[in-house]
Amino acid sequence: MRSPIDSYLADLYTDLLALTSGTPYQGIPAMADADTSKFAIALATVDGHIYHVGDAELPFSIQSISKPFSYALALDDNGQDAVDEKIDVEPSGDAFNEISLARDTGRPANAMINAGAIATISLVNDEESSRFERILNRFSAAAGRQLQYSEAIFASEMRTGHRNRALAHLLRSFNIIEKDPTPVLEDYFRACAVMVSTNDLAMMAATLANGGTQPRTGEQVMSKEAVQRTLSVMTTCGMYDDAGSWIAAVGLPAKSGVGGGLIAVLPGQIGLAIYSPALDPHGSSVRGLAASERISADMGLHFVRAARLGRSVIREHYDITQVPSRTRHTEGAVKLLAEVGMRAHIVELGGDLLFAGTESMVREISELEGTIELVILDLRRVDEIDQIAVRMINQLADGLAAEGRTLALVQEHVFEPLASIQAFPNRNEAVEWAEFTLLARHGSPDLVPTEVAIRDFAALTPLESTDIARLEALMEESRIEDGRILRTPGQEFGGVYFILSGKVVTSTVQAGRLVRHATLSAGMTFGEMALGGEGEQTTRVTVEGRLHLKKLSAAAINRLEAEAPEVALRFWKAVARDAYTRVEANIKDSENPLH
Repeated sequence: MRSPIDSYLADLYTDLLALTSGTPYQGIPAMADADTSKFAIALATVDGHIYHVGDAELPFSIQSISKPFSYALALDDNGQDAVDEKIDVEPSGDAFNEISLARDTGRPANAMINAGAIATISLVNDEESSRFERILNRFSAAAGRQLQYSEAIFASEMRTGHRNRALAHLLRSFNIIEKDPTPVLEDYFRACAVMVSTNDLAMMAATLANGGTQPRTGEQVMSKEAVQRTLSVMTTCGMYDDAGSWIAAVGLPAKSGVGGGLIAVLPGQIGLAIYSPALDPHGSSVRGLAASERISADMGLHFVRAARLGRSVIREHYDITQVPSRTRHTEGAVKLLAEVGMRAHIVELGGDLLFAGTESMVREISELEGTIELVILDLRRVDEIDQIAVRMINQLADGLAAEGRTLALVQEHVFEPLASIQAFPNRNEAVEWAEFTLLARHGSPDLVPTEVAIRDFAALTPLESTDIARLEALMEESRIEDGRILRTPGQEFGGVYFILSGKVVTSTVQAGRLVRHATLSAGMTFGEMALGGEGEQTTRVTVEGRLHLKKLSAAAINRLEAEAPEVALRFWKAVARDAYTRVEANIKDSENPLH
């Protein structure tokens, strides 16, 4: 099944294709004629899954999106204190190429503007291998594949990067760069000329989101301390003189590049990357900004709302054969459920259903085999359900329905925005529904009989027909309306009830709450268990729908014992055998208690 996230990104992509304002960056001739029709969005999770749409594999130069990763490398090489001596962490409020240097020290305002980024390159260690080789290896490790740089774009920047050359020499004059600035500037231009795809950038952003660990390779690319400082600076400085508007509207650490790329990071959850080369006056992608605002708003990603770890909310995932309901089925139905029960799955969720947790759940369900017909989401341990989670669950239900499959929920109190989805108050009732649904779809009508004659009751199978006839002659027949309580805890043994048609539900009160235990339908008996526990009824028995039954009362049983003790003995043996079979099944089920 197609994930709702894929559908969402496809719709967003189509909407934003109509946004045609902006111009490719003209300051680098090799990039001035970039095709503004190209557009891609990629979203990578911290477990390495990528959702993407558009030209997500198209290569383009990373440009200023290189700055956070170079900065993290410099922090790992030198430590925070040494880097802070050379580069401040204050927003400049200026454009990316402004000369934002402290008057007395020459220290750049931050590592995200060009002056700070050039100073950052000078701090990358080059004692054991070349500086750019280490930078390229760091970028490649974050992307999860080997990257290359464009000689053409590098050469173009070298020819036209006069302002950056001036910045480099200014930094040297203040001894921020302590050696010849030319090799530093060359490595800065090479770092900006590294070619990436939107998918690469999404994985690089997800590496930052994952505390520096590459989600797919598991490599610790950068230290958590470096990531913390880098994301902090990205939050306040990554979007240059548009940083205030960005953090208010989108609320994510981010970095744009004049190559048309843009990344945003939700720590612990996702990395977002967008490519579209038409830029606004601040040097950021027009479509990239629009897409980021929409995604953040629609998915609830603003850090004020979503500052929690993106661990999976899935606690357990299993099919209903592992936790059969307490409904007493016919022997044939039990055999069929053993064969088709794996077509119904239960997914237990816990914690908060924010974007990342919901995404992991939706992805797992979307990837289920097509043979799975019923999916039950158990929401009882969910603490909070965000707007995006509601939307994604409803979309998941619609997607499953389009394929002839069904989503159902277990929730004690129905969450209003999910009210259109079938729900059950506990797992037992949900499993019971799934069992009857599968039996109806895959079995014959006799597996779930709507009416059963006394002679066909499984409990009476060991008896001869003459014995059954004698028992039936002593029975009282009743037709009872929905909701009536037939038996309550503490009542003395009143006889054995035989359900001819309809259903009853057994339940007990626990901690002030009514807990449902079993559903009994046509062909089943109840009441005989009261002979245990000093002959007292232990459960409440309530009619569900219209009920037709026959009762062999305590008085009738006494009469039978007096008039035909051998028949009474055979009857009690048959009833005891049936009861023992049910008790044994309940003991087996206790390993997976139903709530």
